[in-house]
Amino acid sequence: MIEAGKALLGIVTSVAVLALMFGPLERAWPARPQPALRPEWGIDLTFLLGQYLLWNAVALWLLERCAALADGWRPAAVWAQPTWLVALEAVLLGDLAVYWFHRACHAVPLLWRFHAVHHSAEHLDWVAAHREHPLDGIATQLVVNAPAFLLGFSPAALSAFIIFRGLWAIFIHSNVRLPLGPLKWLFGAPELHHWHHAALPHTRHNFGNLAPWTDLLFGTHYCPPDPERYPLGLVTPWPRGYLQQLLAPFRR
Repeated sequence: MIEAGKALLGIVTSVAVLALMFGPLERAWPARPQPALRPEWGIDLTFLLGQYLLWNAVALWLLERCAALADGWRPAAVWAQPTWLVALEAVLLGDLAVYWFHRACHAVPLLWRFHAVHHSAEHLDWVAAHREHPLDGIATQLVVNAPAFLLGFSPAALSAFIIFRGLWAIFIHSNVRLPLGPLKWLFGAPELHHWHHAALPHTRHNFGNLAPWTDLLFGTHYCPPDPERYPLGLVTPWPRGYLQQLLAPFRR
């Protein structure tokens, strides 16, 4: 009972910290004029609570199992390198792996059925960042961390970077238009990912989840003009309720 109380307190604290971090940014530098309690805010809040109360724990359990399987294993060529270099390789290979997995989610019909849940959001902010099917989110976590496992790293070894990557993923979905200057070439900006969510028949740009270097390398980088006037979401009808969206990929 005490452990459950601590877990719940941690979840409440995490959500409060996110609100204090991103709420003022969205009020100060909004990408689009929209109220904080915009349409479907309640659905996205349900996705957020579902992630923090259940699905993140499932993803963490699976990552720990994968780390246990790879524990103590590292190729000899990797052992000969400095630890910082192996960590950098794990991050860059993770970027590369998740880029191609993300592109596959838009190209392979079976994967798209689950990924479409994330793209069904017609308003973006830090809460909408959590709208994703749990199977899509868990698969993404396994893909992005797979290179670290294969190089002999556990998630704990890259915990600080994993936290930063999670916060940045929320930032690029937030309703913010904040010039990053030269940093835009190192870290993805909200305007890049907002265009990825544009209501187009086929999304062809900005698949990188953290850094834009993969999009620059493979010709899928595009920065839309300011201000943002294009619609967001899907071009085909999609269920609106939380449970309906979780079940939609399994229906014809």
